[in-house]
Amino acid sequence: MDEKFILTMIDKFNSAGIAKLKYSNGTARLVLRKESANPVCVREPEIKIVTESVPQEPAGAVEKIKSPIVATFYSAPGPDTPPYVQQGSKVKAGQTLCILEAMKIMNHLQAEFDCEIIGIHAYSGDIVEYDQAIFTVKRN
Repeated sequence: MDEKFILTMIDKFNSAGIAKLKYSNGTARLVLRKESANPVCVREPEIKIVTESVPQEPAGAVEKIKSPIVATFYSAPGPDTPPYVQQGSKVKAGQTLCILEAMKIMNHLQAEFDCEIIGIHAYSGDIVEYDQAIFTVKRN
């Protein structure tokens, strides 16, 4: 992606009246979001531009564990307890990765296979969307 393309996408994004745009060309990804520090009184939305390279690893080497529901993400069972997993943690199938709270119900997200946590893409208290990547893992 070159700078001219990114600037064109930003211009079209601003004029479209949408809140979020994701674009990927296979080697790079562009995510545009409009966020407001004060959602009650909004004058000019803040625009965040995130570009990241798509890893060029063999297919199946790295996988994403995604949220099955819209929920609040909790990395630990309580505020004063250690998180279930951290980057670099080795996880067994059936082990709890996090808690996803929806409608006051605490849902334990468990690993479906043995893996190593490569990345965690949410912080405790964050709202995660359906199908949003929460963890990047590598199968053992």
